[in-house]
Amino acid sequence: MSDHHTYKKVELVGSSTSSIEDAINNALAEASKSIRHLEWFEITETRGHIADGAVAHYQVTLKVGFRIANS
Repeated sequence: MSDHHTYKKVELVGSSTSSIEDAINNALAEASKSIRHLEWFEITETRGHIADGAVAHYQVTLKVGFRIANS
C-alpha cells in the first residue's frame, strides 16, 4: 500500500424537485455508478429553476474527488 494518495476531481450538476440535499445525493448516486473510490465533494454553486412563482427544481454544482486506484 502506498504512503500517499492521488485524487482526481470531476464537476457534476445534480438536480431535484424537492431539495438541495436531494440534488446532491442524486448527483453522487449517479456518479457512484461509474466512478470508483469517491471520497469527498465540495459545493461550488447553488441555483434553481422557477415555474409559476415557485421553485420547480433545485440545481447544485459540485466537485467530486475520487482516489486514483492503487495510489
